[in-house]
Amino acid sequence: MPLDQDPIEEESGEVEMSFLDHLEELRWHIIRSLIAVVVFTIVAFVEVKWIFKNIILAPAKSDFWTWRMLCKLGQKFSSQDLCIQDIPLELQSRYMTGQFTITIVAAFVLGLIFSFPYIVWELWRFIRPGLRIKERRNSTGVVAAVSSLFAAGISFGYYVIAPLMVYIMVNYKIDDMIRNEFDITSYVQTFVSLVFGAGLLFQLPVVIYFLSKLGLVTPAFLRRYRRHSVIIILIIAAIITPPDPLSQTIISIPLYLLFEISILISARVQKQKLKEEEEERLREEQEQAS
Repeated sequence: MPLDQDPIEEESGEVEMSFLDHLEELRWHIIRSLIAVVVFTIVAFVEVKWIFKNIILAPAKSDFWTWRMLCKLGQKFSSQDLCIQDIPLELQSRYMTGQFTITIVAAFVLGLIFSFPYIVWELWRFIRPGLRIKERRNSTGVVAAVSSLFAAGISFGYYVIAPLMVYIMVNYKIDDMIRNEFDITSYVQTFVSLVFGAGLLFQLPVVIYFLSKLGLVTPAFLRRYRRHSVIIILIIAAIITPPDPLSQTIISIPLYLLFEISILISARVQKQKLKEEEEERLREEQEQAS
């Protein structure tokens, strides 16, 4: 191999790029990602009335999918307590630009959610050329995994956390003299933080996978601090959910399950690394013997 040829270049067959070339390449990946966000944001803005009626405000209606499923579950066990007849939610817009501003925010967040798989794909296209062939092979399906976990988190936040949060907060009263009349801005901000936050939190296995590949995290380390992770998970749940034990418990359980899955992923990565190191050692011994 020529002295001026990089090993990565030899394996990938791609020409080595300078630092400025990498910055230029990254710039175009970012631009294409922003274009995708803008396109989906414009689509969401155009259909904002339908989106608010059928998506954003839907968890606050008694005919929402979650409530219908709970009612069927209650009927199966001869319990009518799970059937929600009415959710007395009253929303107001107390600012002159309140509805317009929240429309922009909601459209942008929806644009970000729907363009998330494309953003991940663009990021992966930028990172992939710098990996060796074996690293690329071991990372096959990373875009699909990230997108699937994000979709699962969004779905969990939308169908589980959001409707329970709405029901609990609407019906929670300190005294009958106090009426619960929420501002639309507060409702949408809470809704977005729960749903989008759940989507990001579900990326934990992917984060642990890459940290394990870099050698920054090991399964032994994760097992050693399992008790500490429970406290951290409870703190995170308390931050992104309303201040009630039910909502915090509902999001803490899947987060802890994701943590346990992350331990298994880290163990698999470590096992693969040890296998590769052993193969490399045997290869070096054979070369020295020959």
